[in-house]
Amino acid sequence: MDNIEIRHADTQEDLRACFRVMQQLRPHLQTHEDFAQRVQRMSAERYRILGAWDGPASLAVAGYRLQENLIYGRFLYVDDLVTTVASRGRNLGARLLDGLSDIAMRQDCEKLVLDTGLSNALAQRFYFRQGLVTGAIRFSKSIDKEEQ
Repeated sequence: MDNIEIRHADTQEDLRACFRVMQQLRPHLQTHEDFAQRVQRMSAERYRILGAWDGPASLAVAGYRLQENLIYGRFLYVDDLVTTVASRGRNLGARLLDGLSDIAMRQDCEKLVLDTGLSNALAQRFYFRQGLVTGAIRFSKSIDKEEQ
């Protein structure tokens, strides 16, 4: 029987459990303290983490924020979506995307938006299967602060 619960990470204990999962996607996050401080700062921009939980254990997480711009209107942006290697194949990513879609609908959003790397073919296949379509190519540039 599947005892997986989809819920937000709302406590410091929840964040500690999410850290090891998030670190699989974001290996530059070296410590739980750094992760928790970033999440706290980003929460001012309405960042939250939705997780798939088996009791106190986090098996998959989705970091997201509600935003508005002139392109989409109100939208839910998915910053992060990762399932632990051991939990893949259990439909947890799809369940998190369904949960995020429900949140977007309740918040009167026009779209759910996320980015993935051009070289990440496995994620792209997953997103296409979940009904997401490509709508843009994002360009970025690193800002060298030493040149300023």
